[in-house]
Amino acid sequence: MPARIDYEVVAPDATKGLAELVRFVRSGILPQPLLELVMLRASQMNGCAYCLDLHFRRARRAQVPQAQLDTLDAWTESPAFSDRERAALAWTESLTRIAPDHAPDAVWEQVRSQFSEREVVELSIAIVEINSWNRLMIGFRTPPTFGVSSKTPTEPRAVPTVGGA
Repeated sequence: MPARIDYEVVAPDATKGLAELVRFVRSGILPQPLLELVMLRASQMNGCAYCLDLHFRRARRAQVPQAQLDTLDAWTESPAFSDRERAALAWTESLTRIAPDHAPDAVWEQVRSQFSEREVVELSIAIVEINSWNRLMIGFRTPPTFGVSSKTPTEPRAVPTVGGA
């Protein structure tokens, strides 16, 4: 399926705000493997092939265990995830599908039991970030690069990579 628009050509400054979110998330205190699980889960839920390709590669580089990659879509049933990871994934699902239940208290209590206030803010911004990229990549039909292109939505051309991502 051909891309509809190359947003960086049409409006080079369009994603500057998202680039700031990227910087914030990548320079935060949450571990890269956890962030990659969050990015992957939201991208699975949204069906974003571009972001799945990108974040599976990043997850492997971040040494996310293969058992987690293999069972991420069924994380609620998999023994491969810690309570902390489960809380992050539950929060990811809740914020990604915000309309049906508006981030219920039970999920909030779960995430707060595992993360500090600062970590919850960083986690929430990471979820906002990936959902934003998913919507752009899906809407513009940006095809996956399978590692060929250096152009990635979470590393815009004008944004230096932070934290080894």
